[in-house]
Amino acid sequence: MIALFTLLAAAAAGPLPGYQLVHDAPVATTLATPDLPQAATVWCAMLGKARRTADFEQFYVSGKSGSRLDRVIGCMEAAAKRGVAIRFLMEAKGLTMSDAPTLARLRAIPGLQFRTLSFAGIGGSGIIHAKFFVVDGNSAYVGSQNFDWRSLEHIDETGVKVDDAHAVGQLAAIFAQDWVAQATLANGGRVAPTNTREVTADDSGPATLVASPNGFNPPGVGDSQAELVKLLGEAKHDVRVTVMDYAPLDQQHLYYGVIDGGLRAAAARGVAVKLLVADWDLTRAKTPWLVSLAAIPKVEIRVATIPTAPEGPIPFARVVHTKSMTIDGRIGWVGTSNWEGGYLDTSRNVELVFRDAGMAQQIGDMQTTLWNSAYAKPLDVAIAAKRAEEERAPSG
Repeated sequence: MIALFTLLAAAAAGPLPGYQLVHDAPVATTLATPDLPQAATVWCAMLGKARRTADFEQFYVSGKSGSRLDRVIGCMEAAAKRGVAIRFLMEAKGLTMSDAPTLARLRAIPGLQFRTLSFAGIGGSGIIHAKFFVVDGNSAYVGSQNFDWRSLEHIDETGVKVDDAHAVGQLAAIFAQDWVAQATLANGGRVAPTNTREVTADDSGPATLVASPNGFNPPGVGDSQAELVKLLGEAKHDVRVTVMDYAPLDQQHLYYGVIDGGLRAAAARGVAVKLLVADWDLTRAKTPWLVSLAAIPKVEIRVATIPTAPEGPIPFARVVHTKSMTIDGRIGWVGTSNWEGGYLDTSRNVELVFRDAGMAQQIGDMQTTLWNSAYAKPLDVAIAAKRAEEERAPSG
């Protein structure tokens, strides 16, 4: 009987034991996925089970009273009262994006250790763009959700709860390395690269964790950029991508064609490529590259625009922030990187690759819902709407 309950619990968690897909849809949209849990619910459940440690690595923090994140922080406070040791590592550049009351509340949690790391001080550029945490060394969460109340309510986000011991250990190693790097830099030291050559991921199993930047990954953690290009090279029938930002440009707007080349090569082999980006990607620098890619046979691009919230405009919200990919209905990808230069090559990011048809189907179902929704428009229609909006906007 106990064994039966164990099997039923595993089946309820998701198609692949040790991994559970998590999705947040913007409120007041048709993108909700009742069969998948929301991040705030999963986060609080994990913190509720915490007995020893909870280690967070985040880009920035932003809270609001009464929000889902407000509840999450309450769960952190409750865990600390039970004696759970909490460490919180944040990107130093994220301080300008964070709000003071939320930072103060985190710092006031009993026993919590708070550090900021300028990741650019490690590799010369880049940021901590990863969003993950590890509880008791035996469970973890990684996804596109920032530690931001808007991410949990007004942005389309996707993540994964991880109970697989190997992947949890890798996430713990990434956190430990970055935590020590912060102390090293703070004491005037230098952080040496851990890898001098590309590390190939061992993706022979049903799930693989990869990270960036390759030069500063812990031993045994594969290079996310190399893995992405490899997966695109394996595609035979179709590649479907949902990502907020896409462009073959780096942060200085110089050409960065690593991913773009992989997509174009796939299309040239006859692979159907469907790319969905957020309307935030329609900048004057990036739009021409989207148009160029869309001109290739077998490539179709749509742009998602999430309508204003019922309560009115919310800055830096109402957008698709999910980063996912499916290939041939057999491979799935969920991560924290935007698909531009500076994310998969110089910044700290984490991705999960699934060679599992069940996980690929769950991810693909979310992609299909968004692709076929009223919020997604063909690229040319979206560009026309964007330009019309800009012309209507008041000047000065």
